Amino acid sequence: MITKSICRRLYMILLPLSFLTGCTAGSEKRSSEPVTYSNPLPVAFGDPFILSASDGKYYMYGTGGTAKGFVAYSSDNLVDWQPEGEVYSGNQPGSWTVKNYWAPEVYEIDGKYYMFFSADWKVNPDNEEENFRIGVAMADKPTGPFLEISDKPLFDPGYPVIDANILQHKGKTYLYYSRCCYKHPVESEVAQWARDQNLFKEIEESWVYGVEISDDFTSIIGEPVLLLQPPTMMNDPQTEWESRSVTAGEVNRRWTEGSFAFTYNDKIYMMYSANFFGGEHYAVGYAVSGDPLGPFVKAANNPVLEKNTGSGGEVTGTGHNMVFRSKDDQKMYTVYHGRTQKTGNKRVVFFDEVNIDEQGLLTVDGPSTTEKEL
Repeated sequence: MITKSICRRLYMILLPLSFLTGCTAGSEKRSSEPVTYSNPLPVAFGDPFILSASDGKYYMYGTGGTAKGFVAYSSDNLVDWQPEGEVYSGNQPGSWTVKNYWAPEVYEIDGKYYMFFSADWKVNPDNEEENFRIGVAMADKPTGPFLEISDKPLFDPGYPVIDANILQHKGKTYLYYSRCCYKHPVESEVAQWARDQNLFKEIEESWVYGVEISDDFTSIIGEPVLLLQPPTMMNDPQTEWESRSVTAGEVNRRWTEGSFAFTYNDKIYMMYSANFFGGEHYAVGYAVSGDPLGPFVKAANNPVLEKNTGSGGEVTGTGHNMVFRSKDDQKMYTVYHGRTQKTGNKRVVFFDEVNIDEQGLLTVDGPSTTEKEL
């Protein structure tokens, strides 16, 4: 059980962006020669997450690399990544999971490592095609083995959920997640437009929710609050970029998923992805709030990360990102997945620098494929 004192310690030891990716360790040593990198990294992950651990290394987790679970990579410098093998194995005796293991996030807490992840729940009396829930697993090392802390999901909202992310704020812990599009048709001007164009009869949507969770990560406190959803009006400035998979005739769904929240200058920034994760239009925006449970206001400069093929680049499908700081605390980066013509449909890992100006405007220096200095 995680005690109140541990939670208070947790709040102090995590990154300066408040509960971003775990603990930071000392100042990063820099050689006289600049360290450079170029995207994509040699890691075939979707939904990548980087933990800056107290042992001085970075650890990367993500979707893919094994059939029923998760693998990890480690690095001393963010450039050279070493495979660490499978760190969590699902569908074990006593596990609540059965298949489709997605979007792991790992947090270091008082010498232990906690993994939040999504998977199909084996309790499925109605034989739902999408039966995703969120679970938590724990390990003594960032390389595992991670073992589930419960034989059931964290909670059951009555609909499929994915993409767990947590934030510590003023002594409380919050869980963010995405309700799946599955069996969730929503009426909007965009849905009517799609019918008028004979594209789709209905448009399903995924929405981002937030809820407080218990100190031991075993239950939620109170009722989930709807925080982000696709815009309903055609003239909303966010509609064009968040609806591209629909307007392109790709799929009858609009996604708001892959949320990642962090604090900066007393504001809570929530980054999120829209459009089909398997298509070229997957892109990232953000919203800002003064409170963990909103209301969140979407940024006028959205999207901040999207395909660059229209401007001579080669990257598409950029999305499901998170944010972390370099170990010397001098730079802030976002890691995300994308595709290039060379990598085809395989999702691969990118990371680029994030900046927030004096007015609070967040920008991403990407997607990039040219050599950059760390």
